[in-house]
Amino acid sequence: MAARQLVGAAQRGLSLSRALGRSAPVRTMAAGGGIPTDEEQATGLEKIIMQAALKGQDPYNLLKPKEYAGTKADPHIVPSITDKRIVGCVCEEDNTVVIWFWLHKGNPCRCPSCGSYYKLVPHHLPH
Repeated sequence: MAARQLVGAAQRGLSLSRALGRSAPVRTMAAGGGIPTDEEQATGLEKIIMQAALKGQDPYNLLKPKEYAGTKADPHIVPSITDKRIVGCVCEEDNTVVIWFWLHKGNPCRCPSCGSYYKLVPHHLPH
């Protein structure tokens, strides 16, 4: 039913433009050079993220974090836009318990259960 109405509306529009002496523009997906890519049609936050990814940046921490040893000399880096952040540590791979603790800006902090070190670093959003 809806398809029939759509075809009817298109035919009426075409006949009206012919009656006025204008040729109807052909509008297809490939009319403007093909289907636009994700980069061409991205707007807003998505566009900011794509442009940053092309520069090799990760402004919103969408990618997997870099691996660190977790020692006092090489702590796990935790980016934050504030002076403190809550961190969850899964101390063992098969562990189902998450150890939560607060991490404050400054010196590295140690997980109370496994002893891995974490360090808070400032992170600035691009907008």
